[in-house]
Amino acid sequence: MKPALKTINATGKHTASVIFFHGSGDTGPNVLEWVRFLLGRDLEYPHIKIIYPTAPKQKYTPLDGELSNVWFDRKSVNIAAPESRKSMSQCYDAVNQLIDEEVSSGIPLNRIIVGGFSMGGAVALHTGYHLRPSLAGVFAHSSFLNRGSVVYESLANNQTDSLPELRMFHGERDTLVPQDWGVETFESLKKLGVKGTFHPLRNTLHELKTASITDLEKWIQEKLPPLENQVPNKL
Repeated sequence: MKPALKTINATGKHTASVIFFHGSGDTGPNVLEWVRFLLGRDLEYPHIKIIYPTAPKQKYTPLDGELSNVWFDRKSVNIAAPESRKSMSQCYDAVNQLIDEEVSSGIPLNRIIVGGFSMGGAVALHTGYHLRPSLAGVFAHSSFLNRGSVVYESLANNQTDSLPELRMFHGERDTLVPQDWGVETFESLKKLGVKGTFHPLRNTLHELKTASITDLEKWIQEKLPPLENQVPNKL
């Protein structure tokens, strides 16, 4: 099933896109409002469309099988838990559809960034380092990958020099997803060739912060500059 979308359109000519995946039990519109609250305005650019999809409802094991807006199912929220690859493959279908729609509208993969909060960040990591390694960048906020993740297998088997740059943020006081899980994920990805930065957030629980969204706003602009500002190759 296709995810429902909430979109902040480019204010001018649309030449790049960002897909921002929400955490478990949340929705795209809620993340948009959260970002708007922290910045005091929308995360908005003249040339970049920001897409906030909502995961379809499905049974979620950590909630005793209750229906929830989650991107995939898992046995428990724990870095040592096994990954549900069947559930992940269904998630991939939805993610690929989102990306393919952007490509069909004329946006190349190297002008698309994916990212997310918590479970949404895990989806972004799967997308950038397993499904679509030609993307412009990946960000993950308060997120982790399971130790036996297919992402690590994929990176180990497909060595390439052109992986998306990674930006990770994590609250030092996060009790739901401990910062250690985020650090372990980042270090594991780095060993497999992923380049990027990890940003610990002081006095921060399992939450987005103004400082992290402001940093992210600048990073997105750097990774996806307006096309007219790009210096043409000189022969």
